[in-house]
Amino acid sequence: MLDWSQCPAVERVPGKVGGVWLFKGTRVPVSALFENIEGGARVDEFLEWFPGVTREQVDAVLEHAERSLAEA
Repeated sequence: MLDWSQCPAVERVPGKVGGVWLFKGTRVPVSALFENIEGGARVDEFLEWFPGVTREQVDAVLEHAERSLAEA
């Protein structure tokens, strides 16, 4: 499991969207990015569908996931 607490683009707020990891300042779960990519969506499409999320946040999340996998 990834340690999202080390990624500055996300936050976890108790009571907000069930306490799951969210893109900071939004109600969009980080898991939505991976679910959409796994479903064949491109990052540009994800950004269109979730306008509160920035490209910088997506890039930071993907880089964090990549680093975490490389360390495993």
